Amino acid sequence: MSTHTSPRWGRRAHAALGALVAALPALAGAAPRFEDYPVAAIYQGAGARPVLADPHSRNYATRLRSAATQKPDFAGRYVLATWGCGASCTMSAAIDAKTGAVTWLPFTVCCWDADVEDHLEYKLDSRLLIVHGARNEQGGGTHYYQFNGRRFAEIRTPPRRPPQPSEAHR
Repeated sequence: MSTHTSPRWGRRAHAALGALVAALPALAGAAPRFEDYPVAAIYQGAGARPVLADPHSRNYATRLRSAATQKPDFAGRYVLATWGCGASCTMSAAIDAKTGAVTWLPFTVCCWDADVEDHLEYKLDSRLLIVHGARNEQGGGTHYYQFNGRRFAEIRTPPRRPPQPSEAHR
């Protein structure tokens, strides 16, 4: 048996290890944390005009252009644009400040709890987006998404179970 490993195998193993490390908080039942999803760099250049490449983006051109004048506030180089779409409802898109590419959050958000200060939580130095409320007016709760520059991927977390009476008095 050879102990030689190819560079391709090494890259695959490194990628698999990185994916496993990123998934550990969810596997452990802990809520994902911003520091678990760091960005490589913070974009410091001038903001690009949004690329209105699809009918949905063209319908919201004014909102997207207005938001694109802001400094990045999400995932290193993105402006997270959010606006109302009804009573207690918002829609959002991430605008790449470097290229102008627009990535839509694939749902609207509504009906968050009264004690929630920000129904969307995000940071400049993290790819994590925390969503509080109902997505497309279905369900509710808190949901976690990892942004990779092209799409928002949900980070599945196990349901939290309430403490059992015998655990409450320990």
